[in-house]
Amino acid sequence: MAVESARILDLRRRVQADPSSIAFAQLAEELRRAGENAEAIDVCRAGLARHPGYLSARVTLGRALLELSQLEEARDELSIVVRSAPDNLAAIRGLAEIHQRRGQIAEALAYYRRALELARHDPELEETVERMEKQVAPATAAGSPDSEVSIEALFDFDRLVEQLGADTPPGIAALDARHGGVIAPPVRVEAVPEPAGAAPTDPFAMLEAGLRGHETRWAPTVAPADAGAPAEAEAEALVELEHWLEALRSAPR
Repeated sequence: MAVESARILDLRRRVQADPSSIAFAQLAEELRRAGENAEAIDVCRAGLARHPGYLSARVTLGRALLELSQLEEARDELSIVVRSAPDNLAAIRGLAEIHQRRGQIAEALAYYRRALELARHDPELEETVERMEKQVAPATAAGSPDSEVSIEALFDFDRLVEQLGADTPPGIAALDARHGGVIAPPVRVEAVPEPAGAAPTDPFAMLEAGLRGHETRWAPTVAPADAGAPAEAEAEALVELEHWLEALRSAPR
């Protein structure tokens, strides 16, 4: 510790004698290693104001900020270094630690792997990467497409399509009940069969086709005495069905 103190004292004198000296970078690094992170930050910022391209001093600044848990500022400084020097191991490891502290395990692992490529056979890095890969694997499996519930699993499309071909569609049946039987039973028009060998129709397309053909497939007879109300109610039902179809179409598959 006495040797380090003498080193720091000598460097401080040099910087004080010549504020433009690049010895500020060495002074800041010695201060950081001695745990004097706040002073190291001040020395770095003063020196970088004169020598903004001095990357080693910016690494020291980023690491000192990291030690004081000023993660956002540390990330900014280390990112500048990595953009200018993609193989700067100290900056890459610093970014990995920042993401790890934030709980961003996947991002941290990417940086640790990058660091391991530069420092192959580093036992500490190998252990860190192996440990974090085990942490990321369960999360990746849980978020895989196979584990997601598809819209097809939530809805029985075959049954819905059958309902579109039923004698009394649900929407028309509801209108009939609400208006006291004003709407007469609909006339069913048989669907045109698909050509032999045709590919199965997409469920969404089948639903849409059923709704689009509502007025021609089911033609309810409205009593002349009250022609306006049933027609208006039927239009409302069609709008509701359209909204339902749109929700199905926009749902993630």
